[in-house]
Amino acid sequence: MHTPLFPSPGSMGTSEFAMSFTSTPRGARLARLFVAHCLDTWGHPYDSEVNETLTLITAELSANAVRHGRVPGRDFHVRLAAEADGGRLRVEVSDTRAERRPAVTAPPDPGAESESGRGLLLVSVLADDWGVTDRRHGPGKTVWAAVGTAPGSRPWALHRAPAGTPGTGPT
Repeated sequence: MHTPLFPSPGSMGTSEFAMSFTSTPRGARLARLFVAHCLDTWGHPYDSEVNETLTLITAELSANAVRHGRVPGRDFHVRLAAEADGGRLRVEVSDTRAERRPAVTAPPDPGAESESGRGLLLVSVLADDWGVTDRRHGPGKTVWAAVGTAPGSRPWALHRAPAGTPGTGPT
């Protein structure tokens, strides 16, 4: 019997995807791609609000795990799960650095040329809820974010104009 790599929530009693990735920029990129693929397999197409939102959140949290939570020789772990009520999806990114807990800070000065400091601000805007907990199995921390799956639950989302709408294509 063939078992799918990304079983749908509820199928075969499974409602999660979890995997470890190397604490490198490549590992962070792969985590983002795997989450996007898993969500597509679960019925949230690549261009859906849910997929785009969770993929961006995963990218930010994975980049932070690589940049701020890296311990040489240790991987970071990503878990994507459907919450029990079925109305939200939760992504968790765990690393082995317990002492470096993230916090949202004031937005950087728009005129500043800083290349960092916006990731958790994005997560706090995009997610319905997020937080930091101790890592379940081993040393470190888990940063998690939850996103609703109901249509229209992303009130801030940029809605694309239909193809052919004036002003939306190249001129």
